[in-house]
Amino acid sequence: MAARPTAPVLAAPVLAAHALAGLLTAWALGATLHDGLVEPGTAAAFGALIAVGELARWGARGGERDPAPLASAGALAYALLGQNAGHATRHGVLQVIAVVVAAGLLGSVPHVAVGRGPSLDQAARRVLTVAFAAVCFQPLYTSGHLDAWFGHGPYFAFVLLLLLVLTALCDAVVCALLLYARTRYPFGPLLRDELRALIGIGSAMCATGTVMALAVAVAGLWALPVFCVPLLLTQLAFRRYAAVRTTYRQTITSLARATEVAGYTQPGHARRVAGLSRAVGRELGLSESELTVLEYAALMHDIGQLSLLDPVPAGATATLPADEQRRIALLGGAVVRQTGVPADVAVVVERQADPYREQPLPARIVRAVNAYDDLAEGSPGPGGSLSALEQLRLGTGRDYHPQVVESLARVLARGCLTRVPPG
Repeated sequence: MAARPTAPVLAAPVLAAHALAGLLTAWALGATLHDGLVEPGTAAAFGALIAVGELARWGARGGERDPAPLASAGALAYALLGQNAGHATRHGVLQVIAVVVAAGLLGSVPHVAVGRGPSLDQAARRVLTVAFAAVCFQPLYTSGHLDAWFGHGPYFAFVLLLLLVLTALCDAVVCALLLYARTRYPFGPLLRDELRALIGIGSAMCATGTVMALAVAVAGLWALPVFCVPLLLTQLAFRRYAAVRTTYRQTITSLARATEVAGYTQPGHARRVAGLSRAVGRELGLSESELTVLEYAALMHDIGQLSLLDPVPAGATATLPADEQRRIALLGGAVVRQTGVPADVAVVVERQADPYREQPLPARIVRAVNAYDDLAEGSPGPGGSLSALEQLRLGTGRDYHPQVVESLARVLARGCLTRVPPG
């Protein structure tokens, strides 16, 4: 029974983001209701696009950075809209926020009805991101400074793209800050992962937002349905790719359960080791691709036991002699290489029993976490987790890397050493 790696929330950053987004929303909606909509046709067109983008959230999987990219691109395009078919627009920052919020709420109604609506963090990010873009663009455009400085040629398009890049960076910082507040993982690696995510669907959103704003400026609102199609197709392709990856992971998980079905390991052991290894890896700053390799290796780390004639008692390889641990690890690596899993996964499985000074970091993590779970399972009771962790600390002279053990301790401390049932 391993510990559940959950962390107490740092309330201040989360509350600050939610409060700022709430204040901006209330101010924008109040001002727009009081003064009325400027150019209601344009507002309705962009509002409809944002609502459709929210409806297209169907099929989104947990963990997607932005499950409604079309809505985000439409919101950014409206924030950076200066002209409509050659005529200057007059909507301001507050109307941009009001339209985006109202349309987003309208498009989210079906999702909320089935319990799959956007989280408060996602809603706050949308408001703050759009407000940042609108504040950067609308006052400069309305005052005429952008026309005087750049005109409406290629330099103007470059300015729009630059503003969208700055907006994307702002969104990445806010997202990483909220994740840090909720998980207590190091802020630097979280921000790095968010910036890397911008290369995918994030870059498509920025490009689509820029093209929409420029196209509407020349061709009018009829450009919106034309230029939203590529992003919809990109979203569909991205979700199909995510579905393939999910199926691939489920296949690996099923293969890893073979040791449990055959009675070689305890129920749920591989999944507990995988979940805790991923948490420790994130604590140590591994990238998302490295975390995926680590998770797959942790799921399959015991598969070499299938080659044994006599099962290890309770599947606890941490208590075996070093030579026997290495033999099982090498057998497991050979099995993994036959499954078509990436070679990096097989290397981690093969080297999990080596002396830690010779191991790559993922193998060090798998070794320590596997030993922790084996020892915690062998020491039932409320003190089992603490006893297992203490034994790992005593083994840092040769068997377990001290930094990995301390990272594991921090992850467990954030989870208050909560015990979870097997399976």
